[in-house]
Amino acid sequence: MLSNFRESYRAAPDVHVLPSHLPLGGLGLLPVNAFLITGSEPVLIDTGLAVDRAHFENALWSLVDPRDLRWIFITHDDRDHCGNLKEVLMAAPQATVITNALSVSRLGEEWDVPRHRVRTVNPGRTIELGNRGFSLLRPPSYDSPSTIGVYDHRSTALFTADSFGTVLPEMVEDSRDADRDEFLQGMALFTRANAPWTALADQAKWDRSLDEIRRLGPATVLSSHSPTAHDRTQELIETVLAVPSMDPWLPEEDLEVEAVLARYEQQGGFTEPAPSADNPAAPHPSERTTP
Repeated sequence: MLSNFRESYRAAPDVHVLPSHLPLGGLGLLPVNAFLITGSEPVLIDTGLAVDRAHFENALWSLVDPRDLRWIFITHDDRDHCGNLKEVLMAAPQATVITNALSVSRLGEEWDVPRHRVRTVNPGRTIELGNRGFSLLRPPSYDSPSTIGVYDHRSTALFTADSFGTVLPEMVEDSRDADRDEFLQGMALFTRANAPWTALADQAKWDRSLDEIRRLGPATVLSSHSPTAHDRTQELIETVLAVPSMDPWLPEEDLEVEAVLARYEQQGGFTEPAPSADNPAAPHPSERTTP
């Protein structure tokens, strides 16, 4: 798989986007973003795709000295959010990971996470990192129980992990440069595909899950899977609010069941192999039965 990493750009004066994307067949392109917040104690939010490793590290270390990086939020442990975590930690000796304890456990399935470099958190608290305050919340839609969203009080930017992600026909940096209908329809599609449980959600509870975002009123929404969205938080909320009332979404299948059954009937049914030296467990021809 080839890297689709693109040149980093600013979403706010001290917020940089490290962008890539994944092709989703005939559906379009899915943005995959990590973010760097610069300041007295630089903060990295997620670590991108492993396939982008060389490009990701070159872009990241051109924006911050590895010795200065202090904090790494991992919104959850999916590979498109933590693909380069191990390498970043090795390069940045002062960096500490902040994530949910479930993510730490699941990351441990692949490598031995250095626990002395991890701080575990849950949604519902505010922490101070250097001279910045960050509030942690659970975004409305997610595909991992460990997911945390991050609100930066200084930039008034909300980092929403998978929430408010979208699928687009072509990549743009600013959501205003995308066709409005394609942007919002792609968001409704991605939300249903990535969080299929939304089809089972109680509408009133789903509405309340967005209250914290309404209260914070972020000026900028930075989804891991969407271009930057300035001054359109209410529009994003209204789009995902309608998701539980939509039909569930499933991808197309390659398996043509009717064609398989037709071949089965033409061949007189499936037959089991005769016993041999390589397959002594196969039944004797006199023991075979037709389904």
